[in-house]
Amino acid sequence: MEWRDQGILLSTRTHGETSVIIEVFTPEHGRHAGVVRGGTSRKLAPVLQPGAQLDLRWRARLEDHIGTFTVEPVRSRAAASMGDRLSLAGLNAVTALLLFCLPDREAHRRLYRRTEALLDLLGQGDVWPLAYLNWEMALLDEMGFGLDLSGCAVMGPQANDLSYVSPRSGRAVSRAGAGEWADRLLPLPACLLGAGPAPDAEVAEGFQVTGHFLQNHLAPELGNKPLPAARQRFVDRFRARLER
Repeated sequence: MEWRDQGILLSTRTHGETSVIIEVFTPEHGRHAGVVRGGTSRKLAPVLQPGAQLDLRWRARLEDHIGTFTVEPVRSRAAASMGDRLSLAGLNAVTALLLFCLPDREAHRRLYRRTEALLDLLGQGDVWPLAYLNWEMALLDEMGFGLDLSGCAVMGPQANDLSYVSPRSGRAVSRAGAGEWADRLLPLPACLLGAGPAPDAEVAEGFQVTGHFLQNHLAPELGNKPLPAARQRFVDRFRARLER
């Protein structure tokens, strides 16, 4: 069995004395693991960093075997992430959530394209947080828990002033439609509707919304595993930027 694809490196772990097992996210073969012989060598170790774009050739005797990877670097993202703590935390959050969410060997081409575009923005602190928030929205949608912000769940599609999100249904609610239930709803910042300049305070509210659905809707479907701590570390570091 053999295939060739490009992919994003999600994780590495040692295997024996000189090899590593890597997990990658590829457009055609999804999240896929394999052994890299000599992965701890001086030549390969700097290449095998999370977020790296790799050219991959996978071989195995049978399809259900873990197999081996031959890798060639396409693009390193280490410099962009190491130079900025927020970018590094964001990269760790992306790779951790993909490892958490993605089923083994199932293609998610649209999410792959979104992920590659997001990681190419690493180091651009002015646009990264909003791009990451939009990526979390795309992740929820890809996993079957997308939010419906097209109209008010109470007053209908003609209602304006969408201000809240139902924590149960993920549907938008207008200020008039919320009424006395407003304090039980999640905030709906304009940046989630693609409107306005998206200041950091709005993006932080957006993380509250996506975090709720990751924790309370997606995670239970994956065996009630806790969300990766890397996601919260990124959000905390971003919120700390607000307080400066």
